[in-house]
Amino acid sequence: MRFTPGFMAKTALLAALAAFLMTLEIPLPFAPSFYQIDLSEVPVLLGGFALGPAAALCIELLKNLLYLLFKGTITAGVGELANFLIGLSLVLPASLLYRKKKSRKGALWGLLWGTLAMTAAGVAVNYFVLLPAYSFFMGIPLSALVDMGSAANSSITSLGTLVIFATLPFNLLKGALSSLITLLLYKRLSPLLHR
Repeated sequence: MRFTPGFMAKTALLAALAAFLMTLEIPLPFAPSFYQIDLSEVPVLLGGFALGPAAALCIELLKNLLYLLFKGTITAGVGELANFLIGLSLVLPASLLYRKKKSRKGALWGLLWGTLAMTAAGVAVNYFVLLPAYSFFMGIPLSALVDMGSAANSSITSLGTLVIFATLPFNLLKGALSSLITLLLYKRLSPLLHR
């Protein structure tokens, strides 16, 4: 991979589009209000498929920095860190596998493994790092976060059930939607991205 002017321009353009899409959040009925879905991983996946895994990493990082710069944070940066780490767990496996086998089947396998990795990373990182960090930096007890989850889904009664019944389906849904849209768009946009 070379950091040519064309590569940098495409990376910046995809990151700007991703940052914009990150502002268009959709609340989910089964999860607390701090879980809102967006489609910002689609431009990152498109860039990862067209330009490689390093581009996906750059786009993911730039997306979150642009979001912080223009929108700010209401989560003390924890939400943006979550978006970056969990986003990488989707786009890196997907773009690495697609890089090895550039075909529809390679894309499908990459997106499937990326979605599974995103879901697993989302569960582990939220349970051990992100939700405790959010609780600490926002001055909200973990029990209050659990209560927010319980208001949306009565099956949520602890941090573990919050992660199982909110975080897991949230990341699975986000990964699946991002993957589906990427599959529908990539072949159409591929000539532009490779130009």
